[in-house]
Amino acid sequence: MKIIKSFLVICLCVILTGCGFKKDDCITLKFSTWGSASEMAILTPIIKDFETQNPDIKIEVMHIPQDYFKKLHLLFASNLAPDVVFINNLNIPVYANLLEDLTQYINKDTYFKQALETMTVNNKVYAVPRDVSTLVVYYNKTLFKKYGVPYPDKNWTLEDLLIKSKKLTHKGVWGISYEPLIYYALPYMHYFNEYLFNQEGQQIYDNCNGTEYYKNLAFKYHYAPTPAQTGSKTLAQMFLEEKICMHLSGRWLVPKYRTDAHFEWDVINFPKYASSTDSSGWAISKSSKNKDAAIKFVLFLSNKDNITKITKDGLIVPARIDVAKSEAFLNNKPANSNAFIEAVENSKPTSVTKDYNKVVDKLTDKVFSN
Repeated sequence: MKIIKSFLVICLCVILTGCGFKKDDCITLKFSTWGSASEMAILTPIIKDFETQNPDIKIEVMHIPQDYFKKLHLLFASNLAPDVVFINNLNIPVYANLLEDLTQYINKDTYFKQALETMTVNNKVYAVPRDVSTLVVYYNKTLFKKYGVPYPDKNWTLEDLLIKSKKLTHKGVWGISYEPLIYYALPYMHYFNEYLFNQEGQQIYDNCNGTEYYKNLAFKYHYAPTPAQTGSKTLAQMFLEEKICMHLSGRWLVPKYRTDAHFEWDVINFPKYASSTDSSGWAISKSSKNKDAAIKFVLFLSNKDNITKITKDGLIVPARIDVAKSEAFLNNKPANSNAFIEAVENSKPTSVTKDYNKVVDKLTDKVFSN
């Protein structure tokens, strides 16, 4: 009887671990990612599904919600790199030499070309894109109605934005958002065909019309709150409190606005679709000893069903065209979700170099220090 009980205990352990009788038969993949608690709540069951379908593979999740790339750098430097790495395009050039070329595993017709371009270095795609990101203008339709200002349309100009911002600005209420970061100045720069880098990756930025126009919204015209007026509040909070009528931001605010906005709101493209494209996705470490399993996992994460699951809460613009143009993305607030797709299709990928983050930090200090 004791022998039978012991056998049953062993069987139960095998079932619970999801691996075979031999420990060597079970592959463990280390997977690094950032993400909020709500993102992880979506991702965790997807990972469990993969393990169920692949009982010989165990996923060890390395969740790094803060200082992600600093810690990732240390992992690579210590020869402890994860097998699968969630990464964004701003860091692809930094890690390209440490990542597998995934070009052969990608059907280019499946993804927005801009998303693939952001993940490409020297004609090699180093990550399967999960999402694609551009900036759009969120606007409070209720305040537009209150102040008798026509809604913006996709053919509006920067001059239209300025005029509407003026008409929407009242005591304690500003027409447009302002944040002293190069990232949010980029659409204004691009409107004037001004860029940080040329096609060869050489820095070409100097004081330009775009950043001056952007700063003038807050400091000359007073149509946007200065950092001192914003104080400790986020611009999202101010938008929800109806103190900002138009808010330049990305798709990541949709879940919050769906639940917390008690007024009518929608989104529209920045004038002339003058936005750049960024993206994030899944890469594989060149040092991984389990590349076949890693590729299987990445292809599983990026399949249509799983990207649809990740898309439904509104957090991302999926890089997969079939999901972006499906009900999962389009049939919920904001009503004009198609604006995100059009913004992507009319955008240019952010030009990135290995020193991109350092350059942007220095430019931010230079442009917004006074």
